Amino acid sequence: MKIMIFGSGGVGGYFGARLAASGEDVRFIARGPHLDAMRNNGLNVTSALGNAHVETVSATDAVTDCGIADVVFVAVKLYDTDAAADAIKPAVGPDTTLVSFQNGVSGADILSDAFGRERVIGGSSSIAARIEKPGVIEHTGTMALLAIGEWDGQTMPRTQDLFDACVKAGIDVTLSDHIDGVIWSKFVFLAAFAGITCAFRQSIGPILEDSDKRSLFKSALEETFAIARVRGVTLPDDLVNKRMDFADGLPREMYSSMYHDLNAAKRLELPWLSGTVADFGRELGIATPAHQSFVDALASFVDGD
Repeated sequence: MKIMIFGSGGVGGYFGARLAASGEDVRFIARGPHLDAMRNNGLNVTSALGNAHVETVSATDAVTDCGIADVVFVAVKLYDTDAAADAIKPAVGPDTTLVSFQNGVSGADILSDAFGRERVIGGSSSIAARIEKPGVIEHTGTMALLAIGEWDGQTMPRTQDLFDACVKAGIDVTLSDHIDGVIWSKFVFLAAFAGITCAFRQSIGPILEDSDKRSLFKSALEETFAIARVRGVTLPDDLVNKRMDFADGLPREMYSSMYHDLNAAKRLELPWLSGTVADFGRELGIATPAHQSFVDALASFVDGD
């Protein structure tokens, strides 16, 4: 299986390295010093689940070097999705499958608009990983999960083959019959987690230990949950409580990836997280004061330096 990783940072670099180390034909799209390091020194993963080293990496900044892919993993930041959809066209053939492992809920829709819904399957990733230095992906903690699935819940050969490849690579992967629910379940948590850690410039521990901030965090979860329900997404009735329990179980010092971008004065995914919740709220007549407060607090930082 030829797998192209478009976006070789924390998510794409980690899972792409695992697949490459297991023998899959993986092509990494990267740029700058990270690309140079992969070409010259291979790709390294440091992880409590076991380190990995891919000595010979097929890495390029030109999609045309890769030929037609069987599967394209899209793992760029949400604000780069439109550009990514255009850039990957040379790698997309009649039997190519595309899957977004991005944050938010818009990635798959953008890919579907560009290539047709029938070419796209649903995907979700849960991992704390980053480029520690060029050529090195640092995985924090032990959570490294993927979920994939067809939109209608059926198991097709393409999803089964990708699932089998991930299992062979030692990846904790789920073949879901309700992938839309998986994506939205993550979105309910992530939009609140990213928004509140950035708005208060704090890790999750101190936020949850403060009664007012804890209440705001729960309200943010409830707002996105309500929107998902009105949009027809089937989610467990107790999802908000489960997400609160999950947050309570996180390391006290954990931040969102958007917080790291904020500290580095990089562009933020805020419009595709809290901004999208607020937009949906206006469209559906659902009040979203918690997420709107995050949008307002961070508005001047969205574009970075």
